[in-house]
Amino acid sequence: MSLAVILTRANIGIESPLVRVEAHLSNGLPCFTIVGLPEMAVRESRERVRSAILNARLEFPDKRITLNLAPAELPKSGGRYDLAIAVGILAASGQLPMAQLQSTEFLGELALSGEIRGVSAVLPAALAARQAGHAMIIPADNSAEAGLVRDVDCRTAVHLLDVIGHLAGRTPLPGVSPHTHRPLPPGPDMQDIIGQQAARRALAIAAAGGHNLLMQGPPGTGKTMLASRLGSILPALDEARALEVAAVRSIANTPVDPAAWEVPPFRSPHHTASAVALVGGGNSLKVGEISLAHNGVLFLDELPEFSPKVLEVLREPLESGCINIARASYQVRLPARFQLIAAMNPCPCGSLGDPDKHCRCTPDRIRQYQGRVSGPLLDRIDLHIPVPRLRASEKSRLLESPGPSSEASKTIRERVTVSQQRQLRRAGKTNAWLDPGEIRRDCRLAGEDEDYLTRAMTQLQLSTRSFFRVLKISRTIADLEGAGQIERQHLLEAISLRFPGSRVE
Repeated sequence: MSLAVILTRANIGIESPLVRVEAHLSNGLPCFTIVGLPEMAVRESRERVRSAILNARLEFPDKRITLNLAPAELPKSGGRYDLAIAVGILAASGQLPMAQLQSTEFLGELALSGEIRGVSAVLPAALAARQAGHAMIIPADNSAEAGLVRDVDCRTAVHLLDVIGHLAGRTPLPGVSPHTHRPLPPGPDMQDIIGQQAARRALAIAAAGGHNLLMQGPPGTGKTMLASRLGSILPALDEARALEVAAVRSIANTPVDPAAWEVPPFRSPHHTASAVALVGGGNSLKVGEISLAHNGVLFLDELPEFSPKVLEVLREPLESGCINIARASYQVRLPARFQLIAAMNPCPCGSLGDPDKHCRCTPDRIRQYQGRVSGPLLDRIDLHIPVPRLRASEKSRLLESPGPSSEASKTIRERVTVSQQRQLRRAGKTNAWLDPGEIRRDCRLAGEDEDYLTRAMTQLQLSTRSFFRVLKISRTIADLEGAGQIERQHLLEAISLRFPGSRVE
């Protein structure tokens, strides 16, 4: 048969649409043409495929070869189509049987020697193949990544000849090894932190409800240390959310560690990062930090040092949980449901409000420094926590071993896990992502408490967003304590955590 159709997968953001490689051989002057919106790397596959077939001691057809990558309107990039193209040519020239080709997908880049090299975005392709009920043949370099997906017939190959032997029924290819959970070595623990009880409490509330958190205080008070230990009290991701995180890492060509794939990601970009580095984009799609922090934590240290234009791009994904990137050559939608943890000094010198040091900054410099973080962005941060210097009695304990008063991360994580399970049973999501209708349903107040919150909204000049966020924080505090309804003490603590030092008459 002079026509063969081979299945493969494209990569468009986190999606992996099906692509049919149609290989047709006809008489005429020998030539090799690829159509179907191929980019330069795909057009260059002609030379890689030709050399790989010849070096594998196979026959390269001396005919007019036309390859169509359908659908034609879908952009194709990278070397992921090499293996499918080579199999298509061999099948169209009669060197391969057609029996298994109709339900098998092929991914892999070919070396000139015929070896099969790993490619990016194999995990989204494996998820799509499982949904379609297809088998897969992928590079052996991608076996660990594909092993995260259950119930998919996925085979790995090192060389083009291995694929030929498998399709001919001579030597079956090995399957991927399923993922097995391995315990992680212990990391930083909350017991390492001396004092800062208010900040530790706020961190537990933020972890339980997925709330955004801003810590403000002088340099050296432990803001970064607190943020780095948030991951130690976060519950492990369930399989569905862990696969989402692994899929994002896969398209970013970031190695997926099978031992740590259930750990929520923690990303901490430098303050010199550009807007594209933060949200993604570029001439060819680059995954941004907010997507790499999906289902995890994005930590921005020294928040005012970031460019104000860079910080403003966070406003939309903080509300929607995704980022839509539109460029001339592509349009993609990437997940970005992250938890923002930020830290900043109160002024350029860091000593504003510090009883132990004198602030050297002028009022204009302080206003300019604090004004680098806009009001709309601050309004999207649920918890605003002061982190003061340690008291003299606490400084004397810095070199002591953790005592019984220092709660370990494991203990806090158990409470946080129970609280999150309660939220997921009730609404299917953490409290930070409740919409207004769900807030009205799940965050009901007693009559006198409702009147109190209305007075607080007037006296503190709360925006509607702040009003709803106070309710969501109160719901999280109640869930941590196992309370069925929000009570006055939960409401008071939520207001104090969002508006430190405020009083409502």
